[in-house]
Amino acid sequence: MLQTYDERNAAIKYWVNGRLLDRDQPGLSPFDSVVQGGDGVWEGLRVYRGAIFGLTAHLARLRRSALALNFAEIPGDGMIVEAIRATLLANDMHDGVHIRLTLTRGVKVTSGMDPRLNQAGPTLIVLAEYKAPVYDTGGLRLATASVRRPAPDVLDPKIHHNNLLNSILAKIEANMAGADDALMLDQRGFVAETNATHLFAVIGGALVTPTTAACPEGITRQTVLDLAAFHQIPAVVRDVSLTEMYAADEVFCTGTMGEIAGVTEIDGRTIGTGQVGPLTSRLAKIYQEHAADKGVPVL
Repeated sequence: MLQTYDERNAAIKYWVNGRLLDRDQPGLSPFDSVVQGGDGVWEGLRVYRGAIFGLTAHLARLRRSALALNFAEIPGDGMIVEAIRATLLANDMHDGVHIRLTLTRGVKVTSGMDPRLNQAGPTLIVLAEYKAPVYDTGGLRLATASVRRPAPDVLDPKIHHNNLLNSILAKIEANMAGADDALMLDQRGFVAETNATHLFAVIGGALVTPTTAACPEGITRQTVLDLAAFHQIPAVVRDVSLTEMYAADEVFCTGTMGEIAGVTEIDGRTIGTGQVGPLTSRLAKIYQEHAADKGVPVL
């Protein structure tokens, strides 16, 4: 699976610390911490009719991640929202938009790892693109990667950081296997997530999803759990083995960029009937309606 390019993004403007720049205009210093060491945190946001779903939760996760990395300065939510609003207005964007929000430790006085070299304050980047949900709703094929998700004692997944090499290595394996994405295990051999999304299985009519011991606390994942409870759909969070995923009635993945997408094959095994299952389809519709209706207005 390769995302498609939207021609409407050819002339977009993006935000860097108060400046709106053209897409092809460089705006990030080679001394910036995210360039030198992946030292930054990020969020993916989706705009529905001038509102952003889960905005408060996303900004809270961004702040928790920056605090964990001991950023000296973290912009207030109001300032970040104003930057988002300015970027959307500059591009005349109101719907069907995905935003990549990045906060780095900032520019260093000289190259080096030491955070004390960062004396200019953080760098805030707002990149908004026209982007529909990126996954094929007809069903995804996953391949289990040899690359494992690290445990908290290696690199805590609760930090939503910009060092994505672990995911990229897994994605390379999936590409080589001809799959859409990689399924990733934790260090114990239990299912963690894909290289980009959280996973759910339908087993015996109930939802089952892995713990977040080796993956981020997903905003979309939590929303699905909340919606399941509201609609009286049984759901449990526990360790899940790869064998259970193979034998599940349905499997689907969740994420802001792709919303909810069914999985129909894992490692050559057909999941369920080989079609997107009824509970997956039902939850996808419920989620889309909820996200479009419950966003925080920014325009």
